[in-house]
Parts: sequence; C-alpha cells; structure tokens
Amino acid sequence: MTGLRKRVTVGFLSIVCLLFFSGMVSLLELGHLSRDTGEILKANARNIELAKEMLDAAHEQNMALIRLSVFGDRSRDSVCRACMDRLENTLLVAQNEALDKTFLDSLAFATTEMRIVTDNYLAFGDLRQRDSLAAVHGPASAANRPDSLGIKWYNEEYEALYGRLTDAIKNYMTSTQSSLAPRAEQMKKNAYRAVTPVLISVAVMIAIVLMLFYFMLLYCVTPIERMNRSLGDWLSFRIPFNVKGDLKDEVLELKERIETLINQSKQPKA
Repeated sequence: MTGLRKRVTVGFLSIVCLLFFSGMVSLLELGHLSRDTGEILKANARNIELAKEMLDAAHEQNMALIRLSVFGDRSRDSVCRACMDRLENTLLVAQNEALDKTFLDSLAFATTEMRIVTDNYLAFGDLRQRDSLAAVHGPASAANRPDSLGIKWYNEEYEALYGRLTDAIKNYMTSTQSSLAPRAEQMKKNAYRAVTPVLISVAVMIAIVLMLFYFMLLYCVTPIERMNRSLGDWLSFRIPFNVKGDLKDEVLELKERIETLINQSKQPKA
C-alpha cells in the first residue's frame, strides 16, 4: 500500500474503529441500565404480590376470627389456622427474597404476636366463651349467639393487633420506594456512562475528520491544483512548470513525472 493511500485508509479506519468501540461501550452500559430498570420493576411487582398475599391471609383470618369469637362458629377454627400458616409462609418467602430486611422486622413481630394471640384464643378463649353462653342462654341456645366476652376480646385485644399487622404489611409493600432514590441515582449514572462514550467519540471523530480534511487539502488537493494551474500555464503560455510546496508520496512522484515529460518535450526530435 502506497503512502497516500495508506494515510487515507488509516484515517478512515481510525474513525470506524472509534465508532465501533464507542458503540460497544454504549451498548454495554445500556444493557446495565436496562437490567437495573428491570430489577427495580420486578422487585416492586414481587413486593406488591407478596404484600397482597399477606393482606388477603390476614383479612380472611380476621373474618374467620370474628365469626368464631363473636358468633361462636367453631367451623372457622381450621380457617384461622390455615390463614395464619399462609401468612407465615408468605412472610418467610419475603424474608428469603428481601435484600433489606429492616422493614420486615416489625412485620415479623406483628405476625408472631398474631400467632400467639390466635393460638391462645383457639386453645382457651373459645372454651370460656362457650361456658359463658351456656350459663346465660343454656346449652341449646349457645350456638351462633353474639357473645359479649368475645366482642370485648376482639375490640380490646385483637383489633389493635390486626391494625398493627396490616400497617406493617403496607409498610413492607411500600418499602421498595425508599430504595428507589439511590437506585435511580445509580441508573442516572449508568445513563450518563452510556451516553458519554458516544459524545466523546463524536467529538474525537469531528476532530479527526477536520484533521483529515486539513491534511487532504495540504498534501493532496492544493498541490494538485497548483500542478494543474502550472501545467495549464506552460501549455498556454510556455511559462515554466514550477510547483512549490511540501509535496510527498504520490503527489511528489506525479510532479517529478510531469517535469520529466515537459523536459522530454523540450528536447529536439531526432
């Protein structure tokens, strides 16, 4: 590869390589940005899903306990136990998947309280209620009657505990929002990192193109224009062919060959 062709090829290949490198870096950073965004959305959706499952379990357990404590519906025993198991299992899944378990401490404590109160009531509280109803209304009419002791227990003990549990579940559901700020800041940095290589590449590419344009004018276009003008003057007016400038490579070789051709034309024919 000759000198002029080599310089032009190297100049354009450097632009291509720079664009390729900046494109690869940008694609890599955009991949990180896309992955971070997907993880945030996935974590939010998963938190909402688990919180909904726990709220549903707590609500069903609450309704079953109302039927049991207020109306003495013993068929709700199994529902209460099943809902508590469902709540605890969902909490265990949330604890295993959570990166920050701070918001789960209060939820775990409220769930433990709920388990203790529910188990104690199922074991002892319902017996006291049935004895109270039987003493007041008789054994035959004790079933499915509102019980003042059960209502009092529900209002004074269970209702406040149920409120704390649901509040803890809601706090867990919104816990990911507190981590959005640093993660959003990290995503912002990733976005800047994705765009920065392109901006740098564009700036460098503009500089390279301007330099290539300058050297093309200096070493190729301008000398050819001078040679063309000087050759035209020699052909029209016999003005000596004289091209000044810093000529290199094929342009210098072309000038020398034109001078040789002119000198040969000046020699008398044999």
